[in-house]
Amino acid sequence: MTLQERIQNYAAVVAKIGINVQKDQKVVIRSSIEARDFALAVSEECYKLNAKEVRIDWSDKKLTKQKLTYETKETLEEVPSWFVDKYEEDVKQGAAIVSIISDDPDILADVDKDKLKVSTIATSKALRNFMAALMNNECPWSIAAASSVAWAKRLFPDLSDEEGYLKLWDLILSACRIDENGVENWENHIKTLDEKGQFLNNSKFKKIHITSDNGTNLYVGLPKGHIWQSAGSIAGKTGQRFVANIPTEEVFTLPHKDETNGIVYNTKPLNYAGVIIDDFWLKFENGKVVDFAAKRGEEVLRNLIETDEGSRLIGEIALVPFDSPISNTDILFLETLYDENASCHIALGKAYPTCLENGENMSEAELAAAGANDSLIHVDFMIGDATTNIIGITEDEKEIPVFTNGNWS
Repeated sequence: MTLQERIQNYAAVVAKIGINVQKDQKVVIRSSIEARDFALAVSEECYKLNAKEVRIDWSDKKLTKQKLTYETKETLEEVPSWFVDKYEEDVKQGAAIVSIISDDPDILADVDKDKLKVSTIATSKALRNFMAALMNNECPWSIAAASSVAWAKRLFPDLSDEEGYLKLWDLILSACRIDENGVENWENHIKTLDEKGQFLNNSKFKKIHITSDNGTNLYVGLPKGHIWQSAGSIAGKTGQRFVANIPTEEVFTLPHKDETNGIVYNTKPLNYAGVIIDDFWLKFENGKVVDFAAKRGEEVLRNLIETDEGSRLIGEIALVPFDSPISNTDILFLETLYDENASCHIALGKAYPTCLENGENMSEAELAAAGANDSLIHVDFMIGDATTNIIGITEDEKEIPVFTNGNWS
């Protein structure tokens, strides 16, 4: 297959597997302008599946950088109502929503961190209902990525623009299992992940113990009725299956917000709000981060943790084998969508209600009482490596190996 044929096949996977477009369904594509050609390819595949309409909302991190440089904090706090209303209306209409990533991962590294914090919190508050709807799987949604010169230059500075761009495309397409049988590959992959999720659900662990040679020694409590989910999710409004991340290698669940204890070290850099955070650790007591440090991006990490009360607690634990397609590239993508699918990870912030029995029908108070965390944010960071061991502990204190030396036991 030519590169263009593989890219079109990839676009078809995003449309058919990622959001699983249905006849007469509205589609919204939120895309970096760096990914223009791929966004148009996804749009075309959605129309081929008889989408009613496709809207593309473009974003430009260079413009974002200008805004953070020249606008006042007061202006950055203002989020227009039309911006919020359109996305809430999309959810009401049961639209399928795709986000396409393609920017330079570190483009906002030198902006004013206070302004970045103000802007990030203002947008998070404004889109709180929209993001809650996505995390509650009210409509189908998916995140994918496309190669760009800006991103490739960050990863492969010694290559020419064209060589880096093509190399990144090859890595993306391989990680996403794209060949002439892309859709079939994904159907088989979903079945494999479902089997791992079923094993964990049948085990009914009350907590898991995670250790690694880098010093990680973390106990994560799991609430009664927690559900381990894998690739395939079901949209509440439309009943259609979708895959939220293309690619994905994870099986994940909701931890108890008050029962994380110990220390954890990151194993891959975290790209948050256009800034890289690395060489950091977090110490937890009774669910909360009580101490932390980072050699790179500590101020941004502090702002992240101090977003609100829930940002000091975790909302997700995800298991990903070290021996996986993305990890085996031995490439740091500097983009969470990819790096989190090369490593076990946890997320600070909001939990997915769908990872709790009947969680999608619970009120915020009921979710909190059951142990689910709430926050304006949900930020994954990577904690697994080749030395990671995970033990599941049952209600009767039986210990069952889950991961041994980075992979499923």
